[in-house]
Amino acid sequence: MISVRIKFILALFFAASFTEVLAQREDAGNYEYDKEFIFGLNKNTNGGLIGGLMFKVGTRISDEQFSFFAVELANVKNPKEVRYNTVLGNSYIFGKSNYLYSIRPQYGREVILFRKAPNQGVQVSALAAVGPSIGLIAPYYIEYAVNRLETVREQYNPEVHQSRFNILGTGRLFEGLGESQLAIGANAKAAINLEFGVFRSNVTGLELGYMIEGFNKEIPLIPTAENRQFFQAAYFTFYYGFRK
Repeated sequence: MISVRIKFILALFFAASFTEVLAQREDAGNYEYDKEFIFGLNKNTNGGLIGGLMFKVGTRISDEQFSFFAVELANVKNPKEVRYNTVLGNSYIFGKSNYLYSIRPQYGREVILFRKAPNQGVQVSALAAVGPSIGLIAPYYIEYAVNRLETVREQYNPEVHQSRFNILGTGRLFEGLGESQLAIGANAKAAINLEFGVFRSNVTGLELGYMIEGFNKEIPLIPTAENRQFFQAAYFTFYYGFRK
């Protein structure tokens, strides 16, 4: 009688184990995906606290390789930029005359180096992308005290606004954007992608890489400092998205 019970318990154990193995195999099969849609926040050595935004659409070519189209929007800064506070509690960048907003459409390839197990682990891949750069050179507006009773908001000019103590802050949000000039260029990047999401349908991760970008003319961000036509930066992008 006891031996029959033991055999029955062992049969249940093996049946449960076999069911779990089948479920794991089914999960592994369902882990494959054909499309992914990703949104990200960028931090780079040429940007501020948030260097830019990213949107990417990836398509599976093979088990280990994907192609993708991406668009990045970045605020490119000069390394010499220093932010000051005024007596009114506002802040501004002394010497800055222009913003540079870079719009970067990109096409790239991504290759999986180490694939993670379903619902766990870290997946490591390498990627590279190239594309055109559309630069918007927008004037940097400041509020400047002409005298004790009069203030003006205008683009910073080093020949006019020589005393930083007369600067009361920056202009309004997006003020002067309609006066932007255009610069055309190109960009390229290479990166390592660390994906640590735990759900099959969602993706969360970190992209660590290096980017180089050049324009058809020098960008006068700070007139009194060395200005550049070419920019390079190390960056990381924290991203989130979904797959199907």
